[in-house]
Amino acid sequence: MEKTSNQLTIGALADAAGVNVETIRFYQRKGLLREPERSYGSIRRYTDADLGRVRFIKASQRLGFSLDEVGELLKLEDGTHCEEARELAAHKLENVRAKLADLRRIETALGQLVARCGSARGAVKCPLISSLQET
Repeated sequence: MEKTSNQLTIGALADAAGVNVETIRFYQRKGLLREPERSYGSIRRYTDADLGRVRFIKASQRLGFSLDEVGELLKLEDGTHCEEARELAAHKLENVRAKLADLRRIETALGQLVARCGSARGAVKCPLISSLQET
């Protein structure tokens, strides 16, 4: 992780985290990121810890965690709740595997329908449209 200033503006925080300013504000409204007090000059200043937190949120989202689930993970971040974090991740993995199974079924069904479409010739009704109308 590159070295950053310990006093980042919201724009600098967003840039360093690879998000936009509205994302930072959204995370604050959701209670995932603190909103620092305004310092002299009425500018909020963020720390490297805030940057780390935004990066954690984004990394969690890339793994498929919802923001509510990210909030649960953040409550466990002190390092003493590894078993609870593992259970959350195991549950997420179970959901991902179920979605993959659904996608494989969809892929098979669509593949069959597309193949049937290629075999229809002449004035025959489209097998894809017919199949979808029957369900």
